Amino acid sequence: MHFMQSLQQAWARNDSLVCVGLDPEPAKFPVHLRGKPDAVFEFCRAIVDATADLVCAFKPQIAHFAALRAEDALERLIAHIHQQHPGVPVILDAKRGDIGSTAQHYVTEAFDRYGADAVTLNPYLGRDSVQPFLDRADKGVILLCRTSNPGGADFQALDCGGAPLYLRVAETIAREWNTNDNCALVTGATWPEELGNVRSIVGDMPLLVPGIGAQGGDVEAVLRHGRTRDGSGLLISSSRAILYAGNGEDFAEAARTAAQELRDTINRYRHG
Repeated sequence: MHFMQSLQQAWARNDSLVCVGLDPEPAKFPVHLRGKPDAVFEFCRAIVDATADLVCAFKPQIAHFAALRAEDALERLIAHIHQQHPGVPVILDAKRGDIGSTAQHYVTEAFDRYGADAVTLNPYLGRDSVQPFLDRADKGVILLCRTSNPGGADFQALDCGGAPLYLRVAETIAREWNTNDNCALVTGATWPEELGNVRSIVGDMPLLVPGIGAQGGDVEAVLRHGRTRDGSGLLISSSRAILYAGNGEDFAEAARTAAQELRDTINRYRHG
């Protein structure tokens, strides 16, 4: 199924705009998992199984797995999501960006090796670096636009012909790159008014919104500036606040409670 169709169905089926980031850090795992040979997979699988009916997507961060030599766990985790929770799309958070044959290899990595439904990319190298991803019309292409980190403004806010660069990026992707209707943008919760500026340019294009929870983004402001007319259009990402909500043997239940609380908070503003 097309990534965008899966996303829209998950928004409706689970009444949720929550995207759970899967960023395993073994030092934060519950004591009973530490030191186990397959702890990364077991931890992430438990989080997935506890929250799958509360989310619109999962977003594993590839560096967290690669740094632990746990790429095999990532492959198995994505396969598990597809098998046990069909219809919940998986976004590989990789922020790739390169040209030529290297870009094509990154396509193979994200979609064929890992089986992801979408991938995050850096658009700085221009369209030819993204084209191999765009050509996979059934897959999501999620491009950095206005990121949540404090240093994002170093370049993204620079004047670019009377508008900040991030808006030029949004405009170019919406008007020129999105011919297969498979593009989305990363826009941080920490800049809600700028998120609104992006929304005004891109229409109903989905926005992946990091920065809620540990980074201090305001849910009400994100919904007010970023939601579409039907109350959707957003994937509001939370990682640490959900993954590490508990540190005992009931960690998965604690994660479920945190995910449900975030979903309910979002929905109060979304449907209110």
